Amino acid sequence: MPRPDLLAAHADWSMAACKRWMTVASRRAGRWRIAAPCPVGDPATLLARLVQAAGGAPVVLGADLPLGLPRAYAVRHAAAPDFPAFLRRLAGRPEFFAVCATLAELSPARPFYPLRGVAGMTRAAHAAALGLDGPEALCRACDRATARRPAGAPLFWTLGANQSGKAAIAAWRDMLVPALNGDAPPLLWPFAGDLLALPVPGRCVVAETYPAEALRQLGLVLGGSKRRQDDRAALAAAFNEVLAAGNARAAPALSHAIATGFGDDAAAEDRFDSLLGLLCVVGVLDGRRPGSVPDDPWLRRWEGWVLGQTDLPRPPPADPRAAGPVAVA
Repeated sequence: MPRPDLLAAHADWSMAACKRWMTVASRRAGRWRIAAPCPVGDPATLLARLVQAAGGAPVVLGADLPLGLPRAYAVRHAAAPDFPAFLRRLAGRPEFFAVCATLAELSPARPFYPLRGVAGMTRAAHAAALGLDGPEALCRACDRATARRPAGAPLFWTLGANQSGKAAIAAWRDMLVPALNGDAPPLLWPFAGDLLALPVPGRCVVAETYPAEALRQLGLVLGGSKRRQDDRAALAAAFNEVLAAGNARAAPALSHAIATGFGDDAAAEDRFDSLLGLLCVVGVLDGRRPGSVPDDPWLRRWEGWVLGQTDLPRPPPADPRAAGPVAVA
């Protein structure tokens, strides 16, 4: 089989290795072939394995994890020119990733909290311990709710089903920091530039995704909960329409997974999310969705953005150092 001209992948990330699943698609002559979801495996070798699988073609990896820092934290504490430089400087600083059990342990050098639930703890107290002006300062612009989806969790918060802090720890510490200090560092979108200009042979581009956002971008309506197999299976016809519209062919194992709601085990929702994110990545690469970022230098240097998102977040706090983004053209 001829080698692909582009490899796209999406990893649904988690602190727990058993909950990390990835869907991979290869493009040849304008057509995509999408494989069934598979385990992510060792995060330390993930990017190298994708580059090897591409056979020299460019790789674009979407990942359901935060890529960026809240601007209020960056203003006060980052001490680097941009987010990729900040990540590179975390090499040799394992204490940064140690989740704090108490507010007394919190500092800009150890911002993740809490280790476990404690009565009376609040995000306002978390923000205050980091020298930030209120709980909203813990959020990036793309973490905030839009008119069509709820808010995501603040980066440094590590408690509850909706938290993203533990996924960030696992990905930054075990995958991105070592890779950024390696011989062929990945390019992080949007910090390295516009997405369609970034793929080059033998290199990997990494972009942030959000499955709840991808669901809406694809025009899919989930009637119920993604945690229920029957509700996932009810989207089979709609998934197949999205594949057909995107000139994509599902491998037989993926077709079976779609028809059966991705299985009945605890990781089924992660396989479901990995396909949602992959279709978001493919849609942007093919130009069906814009890869735009609001015209705000804070987003391109520090906060990042969610791939394919055009809806603006609700206004952030009235802080001149944390002004919100302007509209996408």
